[in-house]
Amino acid sequence: MLAMRVGAPLLLLLLMPGCAPKPVSESPEIDVTTLSVAQLQARLASADLSAVTLTRAYLDRIALIDDTTELNAIIEINPDALEIAAELDRHLASSGPLGPLHGLPVVLKANIDTADAMTTSAGSLALAHHYAASDAFVVQRLRAAGAVILAKANLSEWANFRDSESSSGWSSLGGQSRNPHVLDRNPCGSSSGSAAAVAASLAPLAVGTETNGSIVCPAGYNGIVGIKPTLGTVSRQGIIPISHSQDTAGPMAQTVTAAALLLESMIGVDPADAAAVAFPDAAGSLLPDASIQRLDGTRIGVLRTYFGQGSQPATEAIYQASVETLAELGATLVDPINYLRDEAQRKASYQVLLYEFKAGLNAYLDSHSVGDDVDSLADLIVFNEAYEERVMPHFGQSIFHDAQAKGGLQEAAYAEARTASIERLRRDVDALFAEHELDALVIPVNGTAWKTDWLGGDNYTFGGTAYLAAVTGYPSIVVPAGAVRGLPIALGFVGRAFAEREIIQIAYVFEQATNARISPQFIASLEADTLEAQ
Repeated sequence: MLAMRVGAPLLLLLLMPGCAPKPVSESPEIDVTTLSVAQLQARLASADLSAVTLTRAYLDRIALIDDTTELNAIIEINPDALEIAAELDRHLASSGPLGPLHGLPVVLKANIDTADAMTTSAGSLALAHHYAASDAFVVQRLRAAGAVILAKANLSEWANFRDSESSSGWSSLGGQSRNPHVLDRNPCGSSSGSAAAVAASLAPLAVGTETNGSIVCPAGYNGIVGIKPTLGTVSRQGIIPISHSQDTAGPMAQTVTAAALLLESMIGVDPADAAAVAFPDAAGSLLPDASIQRLDGTRIGVLRTYFGQGSQPATEAIYQASVETLAELGATLVDPINYLRDEAQRKASYQVLLYEFKAGLNAYLDSHSVGDDVDSLADLIVFNEAYEERVMPHFGQSIFHDAQAKGGLQEAAYAEARTASIERLRRDVDALFAEHELDALVIPVNGTAWKTDWLGGDNYTFGGTAYLAAVTGYPSIVVPAGAVRGLPIALGFVGRAFAEREIIQIAYVFEQATNARISPQFIASLEADTLEAQ
């Protein structure tokens, strides 16, 4: 873990996982695992709890949990976190709360620019010395709302877009992030560290990013709430890109209300983001209405076609029970909804990502001084080959090579791929919503987490429904639904563009009725490897 800006010789030592110092302080005055974000927010606003005390408590918990369990959720501590918290305490005393997040610590995925003593590395050795000159727009929003930027989270290197045989949660700077429920299991997706940090109560709030499931997947597998907002409502400026057609940042938290609170502060029109759109009725709150405890009048389509269908009976029993709960809560169910994209769509979608990754990453590197003469994707490929022993000990860079082989965005093949994937899927999803007059789709999110495997890579065996929101750019939310042998299982809701309020309310009602979130137990391993057969 990289703890502060340091000179090159010490930096090389600190790049090794577990080598950097963690902050040490007196015992925390509060137990951060027992208080909700709403409770923390109230105590901070009333000065019953100081931002310094809260920040110190989370720093101590990171030191206690992240290293001792080798969870590796955090890649870098903000050395200025306590100073920021102290300034917020002074502001509260003189002028009141700065904003709705006043004093609340937030962890950022390490592909998000911060103009401070932390690097923006995407987990890559090539960006180990990259200090951004300015905050990403979303970070500006968080600071203005009063957040304490506590740390950066580990991630799948380059947001899991380097090699087809990658291990989710592994980066050359941060090592392997683990699932806090069962440590030899995978945390999934590129926002793996952000999700694991929230699940393990290393921070009350975290920001992840998603291109194709990287908020949805880790939220599900780590047993927390994640929201992927409508494309363009949260700025991508200052975030290392994959695809301008699909990239977005989004909130992660232990509850629906906390995730919605964070999302409210993240949303905002950024003139520097070409895809920026204004969220309708910006003055209205995204927070769920606690007085609504039923879903009467809500029409929900039940997706019955998904990857691995019939392969995990215990997981599917949770999905079925969740659907029945929605009916008991008053929702009108349209069951079944059968839709599964074909292979042509999937291949076209990958082509779009390759074209846009090359163009977007080259633009980002050209506008940022990242060091080591890395100014393009081609340079990164050369760098990784030069440092192959450290950068590619487990998997290579096949996706980098695929992207580098592409031409520019003016090529006809790129436009054809967009038509065959994004435009076609939007038409199909819009037709489903219109035909059945749906307010939301309910989807199975994940099966039981697989064992991390550096030889075989990720082993997705169930779900595969995140593409519905990811490719269309529509919003989705993930909420805990149950567990199989201590491993979380989640439910997801997908809405049409700008339907965040509706799906947040649906998820909240389901959350309140089921109370299905479980706290991680940091089990080393399941003794009998029979989980996949259930």
